[in-house]
Amino acid sequence: MNYLRMEDLDLAGKRVLIREDLNVPVSDGRVTSDARIRAALPTIRMALEKGAAVIILSHLGRPVEGQPDPQFSLQPVADRLGELLGREVRLQSNWLGGVEISPGEIVLCENVRFNPGEKKNDENLARSMAALCDIFVMDAFGTAHRAQASTEGVTRFAPVACAGPLLARELDALAKGLHHPVRPMLAIVGGSKVSTKLSVLDTLLDKVDELIVGGGIANTFIAASGHGVGKSLYEPDLIHDAQLLIQKAHAKGGSIPIPKDVVVARAFSDDAEAMVRNVDEVADDEMILDIGPLTAIDYSEMVAGAGTIIWNGPVGVFEFRNFAAGTRAMAEAIQRSSAYSIAGGGDTLAAIDQFRVTDDISYISTGGGAFLEFVEGKVLPAVAALEEAAAR
Repeated sequence: MNYLRMEDLDLAGKRVLIREDLNVPVSDGRVTSDARIRAALPTIRMALEKGAAVIILSHLGRPVEGQPDPQFSLQPVADRLGELLGREVRLQSNWLGGVEISPGEIVLCENVRFNPGEKKNDENLARSMAALCDIFVMDAFGTAHRAQASTEGVTRFAPVACAGPLLARELDALAKGLHHPVRPMLAIVGGSKVSTKLSVLDTLLDKVDELIVGGGIANTFIAASGHGVGKSLYEPDLIHDAQLLIQKAHAKGGSIPIPKDVVVARAFSDDAEAMVRNVDEVADDEMILDIGPLTAIDYSEMVAGAGTIIWNGPVGVFEFRNFAAGTRAMAEAIQRSSAYSIAGGGDTLAAIDQFRVTDDISYISTGGGAFLEFVEGKVLPAVAALEEAAAR
């Protein structure tokens, strides 16, 4: 991938517009998890150190486009960013007509989704954003798969467009893991539905040596192997697709292993009684909520033997303490592994935090949908626009 990088440019005295992903959880006017804000700090600090006037764009939540809503205001983000930087970060509501700013200052523009045309990548809106700056920096990997005005559109019209350090680091890490993997390569993919990740699973089978599926996805594969799943979440209309994926894995000399045992309950709740069952002994009134201890050992051995690991999604309902053991086993196996490991997706990041293995994952991606689309080999619109901008 050929694109300009922010660290290579002269930013002194320039108005630098940076698109970050500061879409963080907010409760009662305060940020409750600042991981994405912290991830953006090195880029912002670098721009300031290079003498830039820094203007930041981001979205927050899903407001009705074009209708400013106080509950989706970025004011709590501005407050937290200012605390972390130790300096004032001004939030500006009406910014499309221009931003008054001097080198060394920071302005956070109010939620880009308050502007009509953001999601539809309106050209006039994108041009208005581009007019704010001398240099546009795309640094939000989590939104790089969306062709929107503040991601792809502004990139096309800015005088100069480049990748920020966070985005470039994401792309470099993913390219290393996916394009130049140390073999054997293992993918762990969890989630509630096969339908949302069917194309990802199919694409991964062309890249990896082994594929572990977890969560509701695994239940569909269990059913596809002829076992009852009781009242578990699964997709009966995709059983045939699951069977084809199992056959594809075997044809390549790999596998999509089916759990030997599972942890079940009769209710979906934190305090439900957890019972271990062989995979062929799940009763009609039971639901599968985690992998069992024998399966956890098998999967941990697969992790131990891998040279590269891609992790996207838990293998059980880890938020419930009685059904967290399987995902904990996966996290701790990756922690012990010497493999190059990449993890991405919101639930995966929550699991990494819960089981305190952050420092032992080679790279933790800030993207969810963008992470999966990159894994699939899809072109990310914002990255493609950066490449086009570099070629101009």
